[in-house]
Amino acid sequence: MKAQLPLTRRQFGCLALATTALPRAALAMPFQELTWEELIPPGVPYSEIIGEGALDEQNDTWKPIFDENATKLNTALDGASVKLPGYIIPMEIGAEGVTGFILVPYTGACIHVPPPPPNQLVYVTTQTPWPSNKLWDAIWVYGRLNARLQSTEIAEIGYEIVASKIEIYVW
Repeated sequence: MKAQLPLTRRQFGCLALATTALPRAALAMPFQELTWEELIPPGVPYSEIIGEGALDEQNDTWKPIFDENATKLNTALDGASVKLPGYIIPMEIGAEGVTGFILVPYTGACIHVPPPPPNQLVYVTTQTPWPSNKLWDAIWVYGRLNARLQSTEIAEIGYEIVASKIEIYVW
């Protein structure tokens, strides 16, 4: 059996540097690409609008009444690092762009038609504002998905993401 030689200063430095970088690499998780259908729990059908809903005269919007499937969230995705395509309904706009918005599965959702059910809406916040001149573009949002029901003046929302990255959706 050979005797183990002590580490040189250079080897020790390289080893120390490698072990400090290791935890960051282990924490860097790839983003799981999702479709909107995956936000609905397996076996649950897409929600239907029931009844006539209610007109919110103050906000000039019609709030639909959905069946019980609307608020069923896919909790298996809670905390997952995801990549989800969609369109922007701006909620928080500043001079530099949009920092809070509802991500919707199709263009115009929530504006001229009843909003999709809560399990088909994602509230997104971002530290890096999205340019106001790109509001009509389809985008990818990257971040950690949280299943959490919340209400806004526009719609009931089932999920939220703090975006780590937003980019144009390339067809």
